[in-house]
Amino acid sequence: MDYDVIIIGAGPGGIFSAYELTQRCPEKRIAVFEAGHALNRRRCPIDGEKIKTCIGCKSCSIMSGFGGAGAFSDGKYNITNDFGGTLYEYIGKRQALELMRYVDDINMRYGGAGTKLYSTAGTQFKKACIQHDLHLLDASVRHLGTDINYVVLENLYKYLQDKVAFFFDTPVEKVQVLDGGYEISCADRAYTCEKCIISVGRSGSKWMETVCRELDIPTKSNRVDIGVRVELPAEVFSHLTDELYESKIVYRTKQYGDRVRTFCMNPKGAVVNENTNGIITVNGHSYEDPARQTENTNFALLVAKHFSEPFKDSNGYGESIARLSNMLGGGVIVQRFGDLIRGRRSTPNRIEESFVTPTLNATPGDLSLVLPKRILDGIIEMIYALDKVAPGTANDDTLLYGVEVKFYNMEVEVDEKLQSRYPGLYIIGDGSGITHSLSHASASGVHVARDIAKAVEN
Repeated sequence: MDYDVIIIGAGPGGIFSAYELTQRCPEKRIAVFEAGHALNRRRCPIDGEKIKTCIGCKSCSIMSGFGGAGAFSDGKYNITNDFGGTLYEYIGKRQALELMRYVDDINMRYGGAGTKLYSTAGTQFKKACIQHDLHLLDASVRHLGTDINYVVLENLYKYLQDKVAFFFDTPVEKVQVLDGGYEISCADRAYTCEKCIISVGRSGSKWMETVCRELDIPTKSNRVDIGVRVELPAEVFSHLTDELYESKIVYRTKQYGDRVRTFCMNPKGAVVNENTNGIITVNGHSYEDPARQTENTNFALLVAKHFSEPFKDSNGYGESIARLSNMLGGGVIVQRFGDLIRGRRSTPNRIEESFVTPTLNATPGDLSLVLPKRILDGIIEMIYALDKVAPGTANDDTLLYGVEVKFYNMEVEVDEKLQSRYPGLYIIGDGSGITHSLSHASASGVHVARDIAKAVEN
């Protein structure tokens, strides 16, 4: 075999698999294959001046490369089983939390020291939310910020680069089962290994579907989250963000009984483009450095849609809505909340005259022509509900960017070791459909590495 362990994907799951293996089995020959660039080569060409919108790079530096889609995220590590994935269903709640805390300790040692750990436990806002039929989920939240998160990744790479063979800009085309191991095929050649860890993240969902189909690994349809990103003056949510930073609030709509939730809150942050499989959606970042902060706070409002038989392509449904937005707006659409309520599209003049200055150059338009009525009705109802605990949320000049879509891979059938039906073939991270966050994906990588190390010890 060329390697003892091959890891496909250099996102959080892959990074922490490699890290833990080097700690516990330093003699192992480990290789990491990544479709995207090395960290120092990850540069999005959008500069806001010469290039203002996505130009469709062959490899999206926001979504792919060392650090995965989380490299330029807000750098939030949520230590909780209440959201972020269902890892605890496989390895147990206590073990899942212990692994998340272990990952947090590593991040602190590799550049995150001094960042704040927030907690929703015992907060007065939980009562205020319940009084208005809003539900604040429990979590400890480590906020690294996009800038400090990058520093942590830099330091982790410096540690790993002499211990692990990295193959960047090297997409894996095929995975085959051998007698006693696995073979992965790239454009130039094939490589063999005894054990293989697949950690391809959300951007690898299409590829993961193909692998599961070819290897006859059972899967089941997952959900898709569809919604908008809200941007408003930071003062509106400051009483929440100053104490909690990230507030995961869930609301059940009166009209349909659908669940709408806040997601990825970025105090004094910026709204950004995201390219997933050639589709332009919206996301948000924020920084720990005060010099890079803005006057606005942004967060997503998402409606989760689960589908029953015979429909199975939940991601395809989300993609079709995102493509419609791209068709009408040439990318992301922005609309004032007041214009949406009055049934009129936002225009460049109305955006220009708004009291909220957009942090993303998006196309003024009408989100009611893009989002299904049921989803849009839920978002509007949620905005009015949030206005009761954060007055100003439902102001006319609150900006809504669309669409934001969180694609989840179909859930791959694995056991308590996160091992597929093939011994030694592990499927982890967001690409497995089991984790949906930096903390859960990282913890899944540590869990698998320890299982491999245990086999060596025995």
